[in-house]
Amino acid sequence: MTLNVYLSGEIHTDWREQIIEGSRGLDVSFHAPVTIHENSDDCGVAILGEEPNKYWHDHKGAMVNAIRTRKGIADADVVVVRFGEKYKQWNAAFDAGYAAALGKSLIILHGADHQHALKEVDAAALAVAEEPSQVVEILRYVLTGSLPA
Repeated sequence: MTLNVYLSGEIHTDWREQIIEGSRGLDVSFHAPVTIHENSDDCGVAILGEEPNKYWHDHKGAMVNAIRTRKGIADADVVVVRFGEKYKQWNAAFDAGYAAALGKSLIILHGADHQHALKEVDAAALAVAEEPSQVVEILRYVLTGSLPA
């Protein structure tokens, strides 16, 4: 069994790399949004033309990024959504809701300090993890039936 995993959420830490590295040897294909912040913010105007109004600048970028996000979530067997410490990730909450609406297997990743704020998001998930290594162990268990050593 091959798992197609979409890694959504905050882009300011190396949690994606930790999951990808920890999953070496497992039959997993990973996909993610563009994680270079400037590229993500400016893709719309870089491709479709400048906007003097910041609202339309951001709107164009959001629409272009949504093409990749929708495809990644739609094709995924498992969607992992990470809520980081530093910023409010409204887009991550949207991605989690979209994945839940599509019936995707959802793993939410966040620290204990977000438990209350994300209780509805957590309730839609099949697992809520605090560390990337726990996500790796979930993927390993799903693919092999093996428990952590």
